[in-house]
Amino acid sequence: MSDRQQQLERLRDELKERLERYRAHRQRAGGPVDKDMEDQPLQTRDDEVVASLEAEAEEELSQVRHALARIREGQGDICERCGEVIDAGRLGAVPYATLCRDCSTA
Repeated sequence: MSDRQQQLERLRDELKERLERYRAHRQRAGGPVDKDMEDQPLQTRDDEVVASLEAEAEEELSQVRHALARIREGQGDICERCGEVIDAGRLGAVPYATLCRDCSTA
């Protein structure tokens, strides 16, 4: 197993744990907000922040799973768009990258 694959698997596991925490928070905070509470705006904002973080984690987890699948298929360092090799520096910075630098900005 390559270092990159191990890194992606660790990231996948961290993201799963993070999502579990966000979902647990949502369940705890999922009850109706007391309209008399002084903290209602704060609670609402916190819930919105957690929902946003959860969505970002879900998107990143999807990208990590996709990158892992490409590694298993032997295509992990090949750009999905142009077929060129993805620069090692880019993969070091964004281990779940599936596009080379040029294609990611096109």
